[in-house]
Amino acid sequence: MEGETYHIPALLPEAINGLNIREAGVYVDATFGGGGHSAAILAALGSEGRLFGFDRDTDALTNAPADSRFTFVHSDFRYISNFMRYHGVEHVDGILADLGVSFHHFDTADRGFSFRSDAPLDMRMNRNGGKTAADILADYPEEELSRLFRTYTDLKNPRALTSAIVRTRAEAPVDTTFRLVEAARKAISPQREKKDLAQVFQALRIEVNDEMGALKALLGQAAEVLRPGGRLAVITYHSIEDRMVKNFIRSGNVEGIVDKDFYGRVSTPWKQVNRSPLVPSEEEVERNPRARSAKLRVAELL
Repeated sequence: MEGETYHIPALLPEAINGLNIREAGVYVDATFGGGGHSAAILAALGSEGRLFGFDRDTDALTNAPADSRFTFVHSDFRYISNFMRYHGVEHVDGILADLGVSFHHFDTADRGFSFRSDAPLDMRMNRNGGKTAADILADYPEEELSRLFRTYTDLKNPRALTSAIVRTRAEAPVDTTFRLVEAARKAISPQREKKDLAQVFQALRIEVNDEMGALKALLGQAAEVLRPGGRLAVITYHSIEDRMVKNFIRSGNVEGIVDKDFYGRVSTPWKQVNRSPLVPSEEEVERNPRARSAKLRVAELL
């Protein structure tokens, strides 16, 4: 990966400020990636502080700092409570999750995340197992594919896309990025091609890696892992993720089901730190256009 920019972290100062870092605290970077957020957390910690960086992609291990305060956890963040117990940590002071995909994944053609290069249609964050995007396109019944694209895209006619893929796979497997592009072009507008293709690829990536299930698991364990007064900071990049995080902070569950006490007060263990999500400045977007859709929400455990 020499010469490659693995990732540029979005909303870096805002996320670090949101964590309200204590020098001797214990923190979790749930999405280690290129290590940018982790480096900033370590810079704010004192000699007694500790940081755990989670990532399910072995490629990220090459970015791990040689710092005795840092521990790399090669795992999905959905298992955060198990690994904290394994490492003898009862509670942490802050959890940061940047849910964006690293530049490395988009820019490494053979990972299959991008429609810019022809490559096997993989999209797995952890290449050691699980279904690939090609497997999903081959195995899912038409109704299940339609559900996928209806749920994870804003396409005007996801059923037309599904039908195009089903017709294409009947002739030959849709197992490369360009084969998927070829099939999708039969059902999307040329004027919106890049935007719609990006959504198609995003939807498959979400399904392959069960991103919504992982986020729900992380949020569900946050109150168990954090100490009272600890901070949860989550950077999202599309409306489904952001709605889940917003609902969770407001109501204590991702569905947004509000439970009120006798006096009509909403029962939630979280206090919003920023009432509205923080978004990148114009200057940051100019430096890093991929941060354009980032939103940061921060909550404190009561």
